[in-house]
Amino acid sequence: MIQLLSGVFVGMALAVSLFFLRFWRKSRERLFALLSLVFALLSVERSVLAFVRGDYESRHWIFLVRLLAFAILIAGIVDKNRRQPRRFAVRPR
Repeated sequence: MIQLLSGVFVGMALAVSLFFLRFWRKSRERLFALLSLVFALLSVERSVLAFVRGDYESRHWIFLVRLLAFAILIAGIVDKNRRQPRRFAVRPR
């Protein structure tokens, strides 16, 4: 059952990755490219994790891919918020 759910997660993560890749191709917005990369990394991490035994001693190293994916996600969000112009800046009187 765990392999089935992991397969579903991998398929859906790849679909979402392609979805964001399509938006990136249309808009060239860097956040969409990073989101596509994040979901691709999550699908790789889950697919590798599905084939590793539960008692494998170095299994925790696989989770570094997930950590990298979330770090890229946070960096993309911070980058997007820093690049936006401030439209509603309060002017001093």
